[in-house]
Amino acid sequence: MPTPCYTHLTDRTLIRVGGADAHHFLQNLVTSDIESADRNGATASALLTPQGKILFDFLIYRSGEEYLVDCPAAVAEDLLKRLTFYRLRSKVDLERLPEETGVFAVWGGEAEAASALLSVTDPRAPALGLRIVGPVAALPGELGAEQAGMAAYDAHRIRQGVPEGLKDFDYSDIFPHDADLDQLGGVSFSKGCYVGQEVVSRVQHRGTARKRFVLVEGSDTFSGKGSDITAGGKSVGTLGSTALVDGKIIGLALVRLDKVAQAKDNGSPLQCGDAELAARLPDWATFTWTEPNTAD
Repeated sequence: MPTPCYTHLTDRTLIRVGGADAHHFLQNLVTSDIESADRNGATASALLTPQGKILFDFLIYRSGEEYLVDCPAAVAEDLLKRLTFYRLRSKVDLERLPEETGVFAVWGGEAEAASALLSVTDPRAPALGLRIVGPVAALPGELGAEQAGMAAYDAHRIRQGVPEGLKDFDYSDIFPHDADLDQLGGVSFSKGCYVGQEVVSRVQHRGTARKRFVLVEGSDTFSGKGSDITAGGKSVGTLGSTALVDGKIIGLALVRLDKVAQAKDNGSPLQCGDAELAARLPDWATFTWTEPNTAD
């Protein structure tokens, strides 16, 4: 059997949400159904602006009677302040865990660690592998996996077609459907209200999601994040993160599905700068290239 790989995700940190009202607090605030975390141990999720755009995206783990929010370290303090703002009189304890407790990604096989606080399949896509939380000093020696750098994990994530905030899009810029969060288990359309819920529900029920993250691939180096992707000289989307895999450049791109479909029908190649690229849907996608063509 192949040896699994692991990466200590040093760009992630954990916020503990505890107290008698922890479940109720999160359920009324974030996009996902916290019952899913209770059943499965984890859920993808986000906190939105009142206008329905992603303010923060993260994973939520059930840990005993508490929850751990796995978020980008760069915005952890801002997220903690925002959660504190919404706490009001709820019986909720909020704190950022010290760096001694870390988040590890494991893929390409199974791994166990005696000192782990929790180990769950990544709730966004099983192919991403495991997320394991535990002591940074002990876990690497217990996992029985080969260490890989952050670049290796990002290449693995990109290959699975899973976008992340800050790496692929800026916060407060896009809606959950744009980031495929509805496809990756991070949005509930059956639970009660949460911040930004009306906008997200309207997009879902009217079927007006027309921009999505998809996979792109080419043999030449692409421009950087945020670069235009064009067809026939007109913009059809923007580039997210990229990686070199098996001699090819792969990446994630936020594109207009109908415009890319039209380019495919017309035989117009997609380009990013001088590089020509091909686009395809992630394996887990249930959307298609021919989503409704709505007015610009």
